[in-house]
Amino acid sequence: MKTNALALFLAAAFAALSSHAEIATVEAVQYPAWIERGGSTAPLVPGTRLQPLDKLRTGANARVRLQMGEGSAVKLGENAQFVIESAEDRTLFRATLNVLAGAFRFTTAALNTRRRDVSIKAKTVTAGIRGTDLWGKSTGERDLVCLLEGKITVGAEGHPTVTLDQPLDFYQKPRGGAPAVAKVDAKQVEEWARETEVSSAGAAARTGGKWRMIAATKPDRDAALALNRRLRRDGYPSEIVQKDNYFVVQVSNLAGEAEARALMSALRDVPGVELPTVHEGK
Repeated sequence: MKTNALALFLAAAFAALSSHAEIATVEAVQYPAWIERGGSTAPLVPGTRLQPLDKLRTGANARVRLQMGEGSAVKLGENAQFVIESAEDRTLFRATLNVLAGAFRFTTAALNTRRRDVSIKAKTVTAGIRGTDLWGKSTGERDLVCLLEGKITVGAEGHPTVTLDQPLDFYQKPRGGAPAVAKVDAKQVEEWARETEVSSAGAAARTGGKWRMIAATKPDRDAALALNRRLRRDGYPSEIVQKDNYFVVQVSNLAGEAEARALMSALRDVPGVELPTVHEGK
């Protein structure tokens, strides 16, 4: 009996872990960005597998691109705050995503046939989606969701839910005001879309990135550790590599030379950064 009970317990634990295994994966990060998990904060890096209750934050001119477990993509703009409130991936992919601040985009490829039930909150506005393309943003003045393709239901607490099924329709809820539905022009959507796209002009890293930026080479280990702590606190996933009698503080997995140089430019004036350089390869 004890053996059977243990087997059942292990099977249940494995099933619970499996339902979280592919909730979302970080594909690309334009720094600075952070992940908060279990009371700890660390720089966000490509390849990170996300779990329910993870919170992501981005800084100025930052971006994040996520791949959801069922194949959809979520993109975040600068100064964003994003939480996976709940998620499970079984026969039906279910998730509740909360954008506390900043711009976001949710996109599903046309060939993606996975069944899904995803809700995205933009502070006071909630959109229910089952396969579509939408863009939204939460600011101090309003919460907004714009339909780019497909069909969504959207509403705010205390107000009736409406269905958006025409591209470029958007729903907005001003702070302290009533929600309204209106139409936006394609040019405005292009401007909005740029707010959530990772740029080669930014300090971006991606899974499999082959470039690195050396922030400094220190003969003193304590000096290297101090710089490493500062960079990581500021949202840059630096590491220390010891070579002979000196210590290299670097950021790896950068998407290309342009992105590495953008990071070098962003960090040049940080105290402790000395003669930064960019290199291809590990």
